[in-house]
Amino acid sequence: MSAKDSMAKEYFADNARFADLCNNILYGGREVILPENLKERDTTEVLTALGLDKKTIAMQKLRDIFKNASIKYTGKSYVVLIGVENQSDIHYAIPVKNMFYDVMAYGNQVKETAKKHRKEKDTATSDEFLSGFTKEDKLIPVITITVYLGTKEWDGPRKLSDMFGDVDEELLPFIPDYRINLLAPREITDFTGFRTSIRQLFEVLQNAYDKEKMQEVLQNDEKFSNVDRETVEAINLFAGTDIDIDEKEEVIDMCKAWEEQKNEGRELGREEGRELGREEGREEGRIRQAKVTALKLQKKGHSIEDIAECVDFDEETVKKWLVS
Repeated sequence: MSAKDSMAKEYFADNARFADLCNNILYGGREVILPENLKERDTTEVLTALGLDKKTIAMQKLRDIFKNASIKYTGKSYVVLIGVENQSDIHYAIPVKNMFYDVMAYGNQVKETAKKHRKEKDTATSDEFLSGFTKEDKLIPVITITVYLGTKEWDGPRKLSDMFGDVDEELLPFIPDYRINLLAPREITDFTGFRTSIRQLFEVLQNAYDKEKMQEVLQNDEKFSNVDRETVEAINLFAGTDIDIDEKEEVIDMCKAWEEQKNEGRELGREEGRELGREEGREEGRIRQAKVTALKLQKKGHSIEDIAECVDFDEETVKKWLVS
């Protein structure tokens, strides 16, 4: 597992950030899903099926994050399963990948329901017995959210049909489609709905390709003066910045750190320029001295080869000096 994968899983697994993420995608920023109503689920999806040779085939997939969400909204209570898949790079087959996760989650619900009925022997008809599911049984809805943590614009597919070639339009109504729930920082137009520091992460990712825009964001948003350590570490990793983090601090003033970094860069550039100037000056002085020495040696009758060796320059360069 790469450093980016590990960081993303740990970062968004936090219930406050997870709830903030889901509320913005699913409820337009309204605080509907609460951190205390989230419960971890096993991220390993295992589904078994019977193959053509009557042997059992086991399929296993590992989600990034998977939680049980109890939601109380508009006077009713709901339960949904929400998975988050993090992408630091564009995935050009993401609809198939996410669809497979969801199918396995639904398949497991059916399998567990069938197991329960077999144990309790409570199926009323042969149809229910064979399907392992009764007319009264219900599935828990599964939602998968793709969080893109790259700095480029997302140009991958957004639904299964985007991956098709030419298809007879008369057939399209019979082909089930699958749409991904994508959060891409470059596409966010309003950050005010975010209640946690994932807002700062996404704002930086949106502007990471342009240093001037990054400077403008840091200067105009006072929230950057008080950013938690984990978010700054995530910003450094995903946006490619190099914000200095004091080991003793849990909260970082990114505005100040960014300005100090710029000043250090300017001073380093000036010092490098001064050193380059000194080196160029020393080299020019060495060449002038070598020319003087070469002329003196020529007058004494030394060969080009001897002169070149003496002044430590190649023979072609020495020849040019002596004929100029």
